[in-house]
Amino acid sequence: MLEIVVEVGDGYVLCRPIGELDAYTVAQFRESLTNLAEHRFILIDLSEVPFMDSAGLGALIGGIRRARENDGDVAVACDRPALTRLLHTTGFDRIVPVCETVEEAAAALGEAD
Repeated sequence: MLEIVVEVGDGYVLCRPIGELDAYTVAQFRESLTNLAEHRFILIDLSEVPFMDSAGLGALIGGIRRARENDGDVAVACDRPALTRLLHTTGFDRIVPVCETVEEAAAALGEAD
């Protein structure tokens, strides 16, 4: 089961999935990111995601692509070592900032402006 919390922050919208991002839950995550693509800055907080497979990573990349097509940008907050290692190993951190805290990710979004 996946829960997705969306909050409006200061100059960005926060998307916080809670639960595993895998082939069973990815459609819900993908739909949320599609709905958020109209916002200029999207911050995705993966701190409550204990596991993400290639389907989750693909949805994340698709969400970034949609946001950028709308002249927006994305940053990711993640304090889970296993997920952070996955994001670094796959080169994901070369296309968007991956920060340890929401505050750091929000600051990285501000630098993109």
